Amino acid sequence: MLQAESLGKTYRVAEKESGMAGTLRHVFRRKTRDVHAVRDVTFHVAEGEFVGFIGANGAGKTTTLKMLSGLIRPSHGRVRVANFDPFRRQRAFLRQITLIMGQKQQLIWDLPAIDTLRINAAVYELERGEAERRVAELAEMLDVARLLTTPVRKLSLGERMKCELLAALLHHPRVLFLDEPTLGLDINAQEAIRGFLELYNQRYGATVLLTSHYMADITALCSRVLIIHEGSLLYDGSLTEIVERLMPSREIELHLAEPVPREVLAEFGEVSQLEGTSASLVVERSQVQRSVVAIFDRLRPIDLFVKEPAIERVIAPLLKGQGLGTP
Repeated sequence: MLQAESLGKTYRVAEKESGMAGTLRHVFRRKTRDVHAVRDVTFHVAEGEFVGFIGANGAGKTTTLKMLSGLIRPSHGRVRVANFDPFRRQRAFLRQITLIMGQKQQLIWDLPAIDTLRINAAVYELERGEAERRVAELAEMLDVARLLTTPVRKLSLGERMKCELLAALLHHPRVLFLDEPTLGLDINAQEAIRGFLELYNQRYGATVLLTSHYMADITALCSRVLIIHEGSLLYDGSLTEIVERLMPSREIELHLAEPVPREVLAEFGEVSQLEGTSASLVVERSQVQRSVVAIFDRLRPIDLFVKEPAIERVIAPLLKGQGLGTP
């Protein structure tokens, strides 16, 4: 459904020194430099896949989405979306995609959302009955039916984002490009948006490419991730696999009936924390089961928890270009 081959985008940026002299030199002898926003990015996404696209600010995520959606032309490389060349912006292509950006809106500020939905239905040439059916269906999925007649300016950020999603998906696109769709939302609103996106993907078999700085979005929705750094693709694969690769250990948290010496605990794993009757051990994944059995047999803990490392802790070095080496 999505094919990017050696995709790249380079901008030529003017450089100007400060002051009047710098301004005059800039007018008569302009200096420029090339900024490589995206460098030779290659990946394929199958129909119906839900893929996370992550990286630090300025890594090239939004630029890539804009090339895939046809808003900007690549400097080099080849891109195909649903067998179309995105930059040609053909009507048949535009009917199959949507681009949702958390910091942008298409709803008309002073009018109820239903008015924008009617405009979108006319743009996509939907018959009135079909448009009303789709609005009702999506409104039920998003739980926003009661909000559609309220002026957009009176909606909360979370309510407005739900209505934005409804407007963007009214034509039932097969490909969704989502750029920070939960940006600025509270926890409840984020969970509602995630639940809706998962349901939409399952119900319509839509292909989704999602960028987000909230790792909860990625872990909840995406089994596969693309990691980009300074315009280059560092990783393309399973989220679980990269966690196991970069964090090959798990943490065992213990609560004991009485204090136990550190050297005794060290027999079961590396002691990362010891305070009174509470302790934390770091254990290789392959040894977790054996260590847990031995701990119960010898120490008789009151409570024992086996914890995965926080995903943010695993991903943070990658967003800085560290930890993976050569892709």
